[in-house]
Amino acid sequence: MLCLSVVLFAGCKGKGSSQGNEAVSTERVQGNKSWKTMVVKRGNTEVSQLFTASIQGRQDIEIRPQVQGKIVSVDVKEGQEVKRGQALFTIDAVPFRAALAQASAQVRAAQASSATARLNYESKKRLFDQRVVSKHELQTAYNAWLDAQAQVSLARATAMSARNNLSYTVVRSPSNGVVGTLPFRQGALVGPETTQALTTISDNSLMYVYFSMDENQLLGLLRKYGSTEQAIRKMDAVGLMLSDGGMYDAKGKVSSISGVINRSTGSVSLRADFPNPNRLLHSGATGNVVMKQQYKNVIIIPQSSTVTLQDKLIVYRVVNGKAVSTEIHVNSNNDGRNYIVTSGLKPGDEIVADGAGLVQEEMEIK
Repeated sequence: MLCLSVVLFAGCKGKGSSQGNEAVSTERVQGNKSWKTMVVKRGNTEVSQLFTASIQGRQDIEIRPQVQGKIVSVDVKEGQEVKRGQALFTIDAVPFRAALAQASAQVRAAQASSATARLNYESKKRLFDQRVVSKHELQTAYNAWLDAQAQVSLARATAMSARNNLSYTVVRSPSNGVVGTLPFRQGALVGPETTQALTTISDNSLMYVYFSMDENQLLGLLRKYGSTEQAIRKMDAVGLMLSDGGMYDAKGKVSSISGVINRSTGSVSLRADFPNPNRLLHSGATGNVVMKQQYKNVIIIPQSSTVTLQDKLIVYRVVNGKAVSTEIHVNSNNDGRNYIVTSGLKPGDEIVADGAGLVQEEMEIK
């Protein structure tokens, strides 16, 4: 037991001595910390920016009935591709056929009355020439003929309206597109007063993708290209990141830039057009527009080399082995990892490239 106590005492003493040595060693390393530095130079870079976007079909048309009646057949399915003029719904046409037949009969009756009035006028005219009837009787016959002609025009208009109403019993697609939801089924009573649309036809062969950028980004764009028209004409194609994080396989083209800045958000709206031959994009979806810009012969530094002090962006230049804080200005466009320096640094300057937040003024930099 005595021997064992001596051994344990010696072991504990040795362990304590080792911990003290480790602490001294750690302090010594911190006191001589090495810093990663870099020499500033010019180069070329490409910056990708993401803008939240909403996706809309080129044309979303609500289909509404123009006549009242009962749906006798639904001729399409939800999600079906349709062509312009294709039948979507059929409304009971029996009462409209009867109305057209009645209107056509009225046209024939009015034409007969007009022919009779014309004969009467011509007869009165001959008698007036023979001074058998007065001018008043002749004028009365002429007016009766004019009235009969007006009745013919009115009957024809009524017949045309009845014919149109009959044609409206077959509800057709006004454009190529895809059928939306079908809330009404066979037997439902619908009409022009129905608040809910029969369906929506979405023309998504070309998709309109709307996104916004702030005023500073817009100014940078206009300064680069000179004008809105030049920007639209010369801007590179843009990409589209879908909601699942994948990239859409086709590129889009910015086709319009709004001339009005939203006062509440300080942003301006843009639209990019994307082809959609495989119908992968759907109206109402969301995503991100990816806009890439090329910058040539610029100074590029990592964001880890900067620190923000009182709204100023600072880097630490290494001058005679010591850290000297320097204010810089950068381009508002960045990729989240690097900055494009517009002023404050020049090629050949050496800066602390990482951990700038731990550097202090006049600190020796190894």
